[in-house]
Amino acid sequence: MDARPTILFAGGGTGGHIFPALAIAEEVTRLVPAAECRFLVSDRPLDAEILRKQSVANKPAQFTAIPARPFGLSPKVLYRFVSNWGLSVRTSRDFVRAGMSQGPCVVVAMGGFVAAPAAQAARVEKVPVLLVNLDAVPGRANRWIAGRAAQVVTSAPVDPAFASWSVIPPIVRAGAVSTQPKADCRRALGLDPGRPVLLVTGGSQGAASINEFLAAFAASPEFGPTLAGWQIIHQTGRGEEAVRAAYASAGVPALVAPFFDHMGNCWGAADLAVCRSGAGNVGEVWASRVPAIFLPYPYHKDQHQKFNAGALVKSGGAILCEDRIAAAENSASVAPMLAELLRDDLRRTSMRASLTALGAADGAHRVAQRLATMVAGG
Repeated sequence: MDARPTILFAGGGTGGHIFPALAIAEEVTRLVPAAECRFLVSDRPLDAEILRKQSVANKPAQFTAIPARPFGLSPKVLYRFVSNWGLSVRTSRDFVRAGMSQGPCVVVAMGGFVAAPAAQAARVEKVPVLLVNLDAVPGRANRWIAGRAAQVVTSAPVDPAFASWSVIPPIVRAGAVSTQPKADCRRALGLDPGRPVLLVTGGSQGAASINEFLAAFAASPEFGPTLAGWQIIHQTGRGEEAVRAAYASAGVPALVAPFFDHMGNCWGAADLAVCRSGAGNVGEVWASRVPAIFLPYPYHKDQHQKFNAGALVKSGGAILCEDRIAAAENSASVAPMLAELLRDDLRRTSMRASLTALGAADGAHRVAQRLATMVAGG
């Protein structure tokens, strides 16, 4: 039997690790049609829910779950991490061996708590690891994996302490970018093709504080009228009914859902976005050239989402605001900026031009090129 290259992607817990892996897998199979891509994810239900709907090279995505848990210093978190580490590494080793049995094999660590036991398994089995860092402030797992990786790339500029890491553009899956005109994207979603669109998303799991802020914004006598003439696409995660009711009460046409499987039409339809600044959203704003207000996730200790959007903010294509969590506080600090952008067509046009000047968001292709070289040498 002819040798068949295998690329094993390790990362999960959120769509922010899985969707970039899918983007790279799409490119790998285009460059190396014989390559087989498999995914090692967490046992959180979201991971399986995402991957069951995905395909790579027109085949259902193949994935295995491990019981990995995040590292932490509190006794309960540390106990869960230690208790699940051994089984996670053993399952990962089985996963790696299955790939090795077919031919050249590379483990792509997409960062986070799932990637760490996979990197350890690859080290034991003497399989090369390529670490893909997605955040401007690398977490503990990524810093640990970097010392065991053959190559490290980062889609966000990082501290000079990590100067040896190769910086690449954002990694964006093809399905998150549309090549169709805005009007066609709106029609595909059942929206008015001639009416501008505000896209709101907290990422694959939604964001309660953003949901509550937009609901309050629509209901506000001061700011709600700025939505006149607009329509909204809002990915809520939990809480869709309350958000839908708020828009209906305000008389604002809105497409509201917990999750959209095909974000390409959503971004293609949008003229302005309000979103988290996780690596996925940052890449999609960059790739789709949609002016954005970023509200970083407020609960991370290292506040890394504040730094993820640095290049876009510096270019003038996006605005970074603090998520103050309470709707009243966000209404006081963020609402005036959102209202201004809804009114100012010229400002949005200028922001879009700034995003266009950043160049192609082709990080997935660049990683795939490295992987093609690695398996060819294997």
